[in-house]
Amino acid sequence: MIDLGGPGGPVAVTVDPHGARLAGLRAPDRDGVVDEVLLGCADPRTDPAFRGATVGRFANRIAGGRFVLDGTEHVLTRNEPGASLHGGSAGFDHADFAAGPVEQVPGGRRVTLTHRSPDGDGGYPGTLDVAVVYTVTGSDVAIELTARTDAPTVVNLTNHAYFTLGGAGVAGCEITVWADRYLPVDDRLVPLPGPPAPVAGTPFDLRVPVRVGERLGRDHPQLAVAGGFDHTFVLDDGGPVVDGLRGAARVAEPFTGRTLTVFTDRPGVQFYSGTMLDGSITFPDGRPARRGDAFCLEPQDFPDAPNRPDYPSTVLRPGDTYRSRILLRCGVDTA
Repeated sequence: MIDLGGPGGPVAVTVDPHGARLAGLRAPDRDGVVDEVLLGCADPRTDPAFRGATVGRFANRIAGGRFVLDGTEHVLTRNEPGASLHGGSAGFDHADFAAGPVEQVPGGRRVTLTHRSPDGDGGYPGTLDVAVVYTVTGSDVAIELTARTDAPTVVNLTNHAYFTLGGAGVAGCEITVWADRYLPVDDRLVPLPGPPAPVAGTPFDLRVPVRVGERLGRDHPQLAVAGGFDHTFVLDDGGPVVDGLRGAARVAEPFTGRTLTVFTDRPGVQFYSGTMLDGSITFPDGRPARRGDAFCLEPQDFPDAPNRPDYPSTVLRPGDTYRSRILLRCGVDTA
């Protein structure tokens, strides 16, 4: 385990090289009490739920576990019926990354983790060299993901942290997602054909702060098919901007006062309301994690993009560098 964050700093971060994983994030509440805000796991090597992991080579789902690139079909390992999810059964969540030394940066610390994914890994073409840089400064956790390849391939990387904010579950949280469209899905949770759908007039309109539980209680076919929120929101420019990154979402937990704001340079963010948590995985203290106990906000490119020419391309070619930047900003509402 690698500890980041200066002594006495507002947040403390633990990184695990297994899966280049955000293994712990401790932040203060409105009374200054510092506590864990992630659904962590006692043994990441047996984790089936991607908790805190860097997921890839391709985050989210690729329909049928196959795609065609430059006229050649590539068949991926499938870990769901009808789809390959988060890189398939041999994804980065269970890769052992090499960790460099912890470096001092102005106001904080950072660490770089690297991994070489061989040609054909999980069915993906090209040898892919991946780097994940975690930087902690003040109340901010920055995650930069880069990749280079020696053959044409597809890449979509993100972090898959489950957040609790130390509270009683996602239903009581207040969420804002700065997106005027979202991607409806089929029963495989793969985007349906056609353009993104407007959020206006639907439970997916999260452009102003709303309580998650109120929206989960609505009658809507997309909430029914996913069992709640498990959708990509197409980001607009309605949120705050930090260091060239646009705001994707903000969540406020009412009991602790903790807030989380997510910034990204990707076109979408996956909001997952923890609907598949069924008690089969546990918190590190052994408590079962049940439906809605935690949520995910995963900045990323669009699911199934390799099969969707109408989506922004996720193709990476030799000589180019894939780069994705995520900023997690912890805060407190005092009222």
